[in-house]
Amino acid sequence: MEVFYLLCSILFTFFTSLTLSLLLPFRFLLTRHRLPLSTSQFEPVSLYEGTVWHERRRPVRHSFRYSVCYALFDLDHAPNTPPDHLSADEARRITKTDGPVFLLTIPPSVGYEQNPLSLYYCYDSEGADKLLKKCIAEVTNTPWGERVSFVFDRNSDLVAKPLHVSPFMDMLGSWSLRANAPGQNLLVTISVQHPELGDYFLATLKAKRVSLEAVHDHALYFWLMPHKIALWIYWHALKLWWKNVSFIQHPRYTNPSYREEALNRDRNLQCCPGLRQNKDEHMQVGGSNSATEAERYHGERFFVWKDAKWPWC
Repeated sequence: MEVFYLLCSILFTFFTSLTLSLLLPFRFLLTRHRLPLSTSQFEPVSLYEGTVWHERRRPVRHSFRYSVCYALFDLDHAPNTPPDHLSADEARRITKTDGPVFLLTIPPSVGYEQNPLSLYYCYDSEGADKLLKKCIAEVTNTPWGERVSFVFDRNSDLVAKPLHVSPFMDMLGSWSLRANAPGQNLLVTISVQHPELGDYFLATLKAKRVSLEAVHDHALYFWLMPHKIALWIYWHALKLWWKNVSFIQHPRYTNPSYREEALNRDRNLQCCPGLRQNKDEHMQVGGSNSATEAERYHGERFFVWKDAKWPWC
C-alpha cells in the first residue's frame, strides 16, 4: 500500500510541478516591474545559501554534499509563511519564551514541499536585546510522510532518536544537536551516537545570508529546490543499498510501541547526571490519525508526532 501511495504522490507532484513551472515565466513578467524589496534594517524574511554535508562512517563509509537554499521567516512579521508549521505563539508556548521566533525552512516550490529539517529559533527578550534560548527541530521522513517536533538546547543537546528517518538506520541511536544564532552565517550540526556503532553519522548545514537585492523573485529563487532534495535522498538511498547496507523496516510494523520507547530513552538521557542536570521532560505523544493529541508533562522536553502534509514523496 505504501508503494501505491508513493507512486500516486510522485505522479501528482510531477504533473502539478510541471504545470506550475510552465506558468512561472508569466508570473515573472507580471511582477518584474514591482517595487524593489525594502533595504531597511528590518526584514521579515532572510535568505540563505549553503551546503548540506552527510557523512556515514560505519558499517560502510559513505558521504555526500549538496547545495541548498533556505528562508528564515520572522513569524511575528512575515506576511506569507509556509503552511503546516507552528505559529510564533505556539512556539513561544512550547519553549516558554517571550521574544521573537524565526523559522528556518525551505518554502514549497511549484506545489511540492520537502523539508527533512526545519528549525524554530525561539528568543527571550532582555531589555533592548534578545537572547536565543531554545530551538524546536521539525524532522520529516521520506517517503513515510511522518513528522516529529521536539525542543532542544541550541548550545548542545542529546535527544533520543524519535523518528525512523532512514531504512538504513535503526532506532537505537541518539541525536546530538547544536545550532548557532542565525546572523550572516548559519550552522546546524547533528551527529548520531549509537550504542554499538558509536558516533557513526554526521550531518551539517552551513549557510551564508544572501542580499535580498540580488533576489528578484522568491518563486524563481527556490524553484525545484524541494524536488532536488528528494532526488538526493532517493539517489543516495540507492547507493547505500548497492553497498549492501542492511535494510531496516519501519518499526511501526515490528514494534508499534517504538515512540514510547523513544520517550523512555530520552527520559534516561535527561536523568543521567553526566549528560543533564536538573532537567525533567515535557513530552507530547500524538497518534497520526487522532484528531486530538494526548499530552504528557514531565518538565521541559517536548515531543509531538504527526503526519506531514500530502504529497509526501
